[in-house]
Amino acid sequence: MPPQPSQPQIVFGAGLWVTIAANKYEGSIHFVLFVAVLFWLLTLALFFLTLLDKQDLVPLLGGERWLCTNLAHDVAAAVLYLPAIGVMIYKTDRNSYCNLEQYKHLCLYKVYLTAAVFACLCCLAYLVSVIYGACRKCRGEQTVI
Repeated sequence: MPPQPSQPQIVFGAGLWVTIAANKYEGSIHFVLFVAVLFWLLTLALFFLTLLDKQDLVPLLGGERWLCTNLAHDVAAAVLYLPAIGVMIYKTDRNSYCNLEQYKHLCLYKVYLTAAVFACLCCLAYLVSVIYGACRKCRGEQTVI
């Protein structure tokens, strides 16, 4: 079986939104959580439709358009993950003051740093998937697998 580009996307996306949702968050982190959960659910749906070979049941997007649908999904995810990475890096930098042994209050620095790493890994996974899908499309293939 050929490589499944959506598997790392699912794992890293789940890691990102669980890391954020398990801790206190506010402000622009809501956007990061929205992007992570939205694309995690969409990727999961596309993965299972492909796994069960039911893409022909999807009106307008299935059948011979399935590779293009997956490619468009991956491009949209990569584009929206870029500002999410920026938000996480900004929040990590803003909370870097509390990364000291003597600081006794709630510190979200490590949480934001972990989330920033997961966001970068997600974006990288989607970019790899875009390249993989584009190469398959250029060769004239119609299916994801």
